[in-house]
Amino acid sequence: MHILIGQPKQETDLQQLRRELAAYPDIDIVLYPEGYCRQTNLVTLCQLAKQYTTMIVTGYRDADRLDRALIINEHGEILLDRAKTPEAGPLYQPSTVDDDGQQYGYLLCREIFLGLDGLKNDTVEVIFNPIGVGMFSPEQYAEWSGEAARISRQQSAIVIGTSHADGSYRNCGFSIPTAFAFDATGEAIFLSKDDLRTRILDTVTNTVTVIDSLIENRT
Repeated sequence: MHILIGQPKQETDLQQLRRELAAYPDIDIVLYPEGYCRQTNLVTLCQLAKQYTTMIVTGYRDADRLDRALIINEHGEILLDRAKTPEAGPLYQPSTVDDDGQQYGYLLCREIFLGLDGLKNDTVEVIFNPIGVGMFSPEQYAEWSGEAARISRQQSAIVIGTSHADGSYRNCGFSIPTAFAFDATGEAIFLSKDDLRTRILDTVTNTVTVIDSLIENRT
């Protein structure tokens, strides 16, 4: 399986998503951040997923500007559409989906800190963590990625997260763009901090292709 992990700017017209789907039509899944699109984009997203036969995993803002989880399968069908869990309280369900026998987990942004409890009885192969505007400090980055590693070990699953390229965490004036992937043992496949390049993860070989503006480098 090949998963494209993007860190787009916050945009209203899906420009980067359209470009990357067209450039890499053989990708199985695209993972984009929390709040990447709006409710008005849902029909277009379903059309794009069906056109490129690619699952789209992201988050969107509804009409009240509240964040929601979103997974659209390769047939353009919405598999997951639910509200984001508040900071206080248990993990909202469902946090897993089945797509033709393939089990996926989904933790929207700070839900990563509820994942050890919310997913402990589920069997999944890949867990997605769409993040909003990134981290506000190196310490938060270490805490967040450490939690992702713990969940990957507990679930024996790959855990992948990504944030936007821009934005400000709680209006602090800046954020650190973030992306990561951990294998099923909790070992880092890659850790990206303040590096906006798109990556393509091969989940069979646990190798990553880094997409540069001009060249591609395999690591």
